[in-house]
Amino acid sequence: MAILERNDKNAVAHLHMTAPERLNALSDEMLAALQSQLDELRETSSVRAVILSGAGKAFCAGHDLKQMTAGRQAEDGGKAYFKDLFDRCAHMMQSIRALPQPVIAQVHGIATAAGCQMVASCDLAVAAQGTRFGVNGVNIGLFCSTPMVALSRNIPPKQAFEMLTTGSFIQADRAQELGLINRSVPFDDLAKETQDLAEIIAAKLGAAVKIGKSAFYEQMDMSLAEAYEFTGNVMVENMLYRDTEDGIAAFLDKRTPVWPQD
Repeated sequence: MAILERNDKNAVAHLHMTAPERLNALSDEMLAALQSQLDELRETSSVRAVILSGAGKAFCAGHDLKQMTAGRQAEDGGKAYFKDLFDRCAHMMQSIRALPQPVIAQVHGIATAAGCQMVASCDLAVAAQGTRFGVNGVNIGLFCSTPMVALSRNIPPKQAFEMLTTGSFIQADRAQELGLINRSVPFDDLAKETQDLAEIIAAKLGAAVKIGKSAFYEQMDMSLAEAYEFTGNVMVENMLYRDTEDGIAAFLDKRTPVWPQD
């Protein structure tokens, strides 16, 4: 069985991590598989939304500690391996953000350390009730500094710092309150709720969502005036799309727009 499976349905690509015996840890192999699929999806215009999920009893338990321990056997104590590992992981997380399509995390069980980072890196997240989230590396003497980057951009700073320094878990309802996830649902409804959300997004004009996702993140780092100047130009570009012109005409004519399939 492949370590990562992909299934496409209704313009939605579903990436399913399939290493349940390792709690879908972000091993070297898993990182490579995820990066390969993200690179491919970046060039796949027929896919307009992506779901990321994990098999077994957990979404993702973070980095593979056994591989990391083995890396210490190098002459430098693992320094080069660790730097390469965290660079590859950071690149994968940023690839999620850079993907033209919105990415939805479908989360259950636990999402810890780099697994929680992956949830925070996704554009949207739906979790099963009772799911636990944590950046608990501090419990084994390893502060979750790279997961901190995504987490602190999702939830209030003091709440993020508390999670990072105590290693404590929060449950799905609290994660929703803080903004780490969009909603929590009964486990039996998780797959359907996530697929439904993905299909709602996939039914929109792909070019508009693509330009909007990019602008959404880019304007966050700007001043208010800069953001309005930038997004005004984005809207001008969007307005000039032929499909947008047709969509506005359809609204005025009280009919449903028909978008191109790719």
